[in-house]
Amino acid sequence: MPPPSVPRASAVPAVPAAVDAARRSVVTSLLLSLRPHQWTKNALVFAALIFAQRLRDVRDVEIAGAAFAVFCALSSVVYLVNDLQDREADRRHPLKSRRPIASGALAPGIAVAAAAVLLAAALAGALAINSSFAIVSVAYVALLSAYSFWFKHIVILDVLVLATGFVLRAIAGAVAIAVPFSSWLLLVTLLGALFIGLSKRRAEIVALAGEAAGHRRILAEYSPYLLDQMIGVVTASTVLAYAFYTISPEVQQRFGTDRLIYTVPFTIYGIFRYLYLIHQRDEGGNPSELLVTDRPLLACVGLWAAAVVIILYG
Repeated sequence: MPPPSVPRASAVPAVPAAVDAARRSVVTSLLLSLRPHQWTKNALVFAALIFAQRLRDVRDVEIAGAAFAVFCALSSVVYLVNDLQDREADRRHPLKSRRPIASGALAPGIAVAAAAVLLAAALAGALAINSSFAIVSVAYVALLSAYSFWFKHIVILDVLVLATGFVLRAIAGAVAIAVPFSSWLLLVTLLGALFIGLSKRRAEIVALAGEAAGHRRILAEYSPYLLDQMIGVVTASTVLAYAFYTISPEVQQRFGTDRLIYTVPFTIYGIFRYLYLIHQRDEGGNPSELLVTDRPLLACVGLWAAAVVIILYG
């Protein structure tokens, strides 16, 4: 009789291990495409909570936290849509070619499905907070999705639409906790977002040099000189708008203090530091990364926030 065959135990787990590794790769690629490092932008939803002096209200803090989570999901949906739309152009970019969708690590079908699931969950969460917040959330997704398809190809409007996205974050934070949003807050947010957006455009042009238009058509409509002129106007406007906000009789009466003026030096330093990083260090292409990697800038933002809280609540 022939000897009984011996099963190859080592061959059994080979396929499941390969499948498991592939799944981990897809999950990792999907998480990278959601860009969690960009979620710091959504901290603007807490602005209304702080300036409406609701930090001591636990219920409002919880609602603001939920609003922040919703906007993190919504912004990730927008990033997925943008990466799907730009995947061909991104493949020609020295850095964006590493994005999971552009590199082929994440299949477009999986990205579309993930965006649909995230969008449905985020809008359900927004509606659970209140209907006004849900309306602002829909407006944000619609506007930024329109940016990915159309507005990003229209000079000046491309930066204005991105800045409006930041304003919608600030409005969303206010309607989530049912407080009036200040015109001053919206103006300063718009100007600050324009400053960052224009600075980012300049950093992209300088980094890509003569190949800028080949990677993104709209960059052909800009030049470092033009952007420097725009940045100069927006920089002065941002500082003045924030300074006038702090000394406004309406604001001083609402907060019962005239000491917000003491936070203006932090604003000036933060803006000047960012300009320094753009012009002297050739940085600024990724504002979210700079905020957490540049220690002087991070310290400035932290000290400004601490000063505001102490003045408004101390």
